[in-house]
Amino acid sequence: MNSASNERLDLAALESRVDELIKTVDSLTTENVALRNQQAALTAERATLIEKTEQARSRVEAMIARLKAMETR
Repeated sequence: MNSASNERLDLAALESRVDELIKTVDSLTTENVALRNQQAALTAERATLIEKTEQARSRVEAMIARLKAMETR
């Protein structure tokens, strides 16, 4: 083979590799967006669960205080 033919093969291989890299970047970008959305949803869910836990703790503490008050009567 001559050098022009080798250069065409090298260029075709490089072009193929660049196309693969572009597909990989696109795929990773899509995955990154999905993971960021999932993280935001989980963060919001965590905040909701923390709030519910605090409300439950407050109610339990209030019940305990009422029970102690009833014992002292």
